[in-house]
Formats: sequence, structure tokens, C-alpha cells
Amino acid sequence: MPISPEALEAARLIDRLERLTRFGEQSGDLNPAQWEALRYLGQANRFSRTPAALADYLASTRGTISRTLASLETKGYVERRNNLRDGRSVEFVLTGKAAATLEGDPLLALAEDIEKAAGSDMVPMLEGLRRTLRAAIARNRGRAFGACRSCSYFRANVRPDSPSVHHCGLLDEPLSDEESRLICAEHQPRAA
Repeated sequence: MPISPEALEAARLIDRLERLTRFGEQSGDLNPAQWEALRYLGQANRFSRTPAALADYLASTRGTISRTLASLETKGYVERRNNLRDGRSVEFVLTGKAAATLEGDPLLALAEDIEKAAGSDMVPMLEGLRRTLRAAIARNRGRAFGACRSCSYFRANVRPDSPSVHHCGLLDEPLSDEESRLICAEHQPRAA
């Protein structure tokens, strides 16, 4: 199937935007891979902050991710903790330094540019990008990594009088409202 000139131009524009954003990541003591790891850990739920999940999300090798996390730990951006659900693995959590650094994330400048350019056309553009991402994930046999709220295992409002009002049916774990907005490595999209 031939590719339209508009689709090719869109792919080139996305690639160029990504490169310009990465250029903004060159200042300070973080490299682009470390920025990506911090962004992921900042939006991942407690079940998905493992090196294996991070490697899957970034489509990277376990070795590369191990080195990235070790460097972030040495620099004081993440802390390694024993995984309470699985004693054989570890999880990583952001430190206060990482949270403060993410407030100046170069990706925020790109988001601002998108918001200015898209104006009221944000929803159709966002839906198109989501469909494009789903197609790329499927082509590469990747994982979805969606928010709990959009997962087929998500059970809303099962404990109305508890801080952990929601529930994950797959992991049989309570979820707070805040956690339900985070992404998960176990995400299974709901049937359409």
C-alpha cells in the first residue's frame, strides 16, 4: 500500500519534534534516556516501577535500563526498594529531587507548543495520535501501558468509604483514585 505524502510529512514532523525536544534535554546532568526513565516512573503505578516494565515501555534492553537506573540512583533521582509483591524483584521510586526536576521537563515546552498550535482541535489530534500509537505497538508486538481507568480489569467505586475506592481485578489489589490515573504494565484495553 503506498504511503500518502501527507502521512510521510506527518512522520517527519513527529521525528523532528522529538529531536528538538531531545536537544532540550542536553542541559543539566541528565541524558535523554534518563529523562525518559524519570518520565515513565513519574506516571507508572506501583505495580509497574520495575526495570523489566521500564525496558518494555521504552522498547529497550534490560542491560541498558539497568545502567540508566543505576546512574539515576547514584545521582539521587531514584531510590531502589524491594518489591513487596514479588520478593525476587526491585522497584524504583522517584525522589524529591526527581519530582522537582520533572517540573522543568523539556517535554512541557513541547506540550505548550502543541496546545498553542492545536487550539480547539486538540481532541481529534490526540485521538489520531492514540490510534497511531496503538498501531505502532501492535506492529512491534509491544505492551499497551494504559491508565488503570481504561483497563478491562479496573473495577470502579467498589469501596466508596475507603481511600482505595477502586480495585484491580487482575492483581486483586485496591487502587486509590490517584493510582487509577497512572499507567500500568499489565493494562488490557477494554473491548470497544
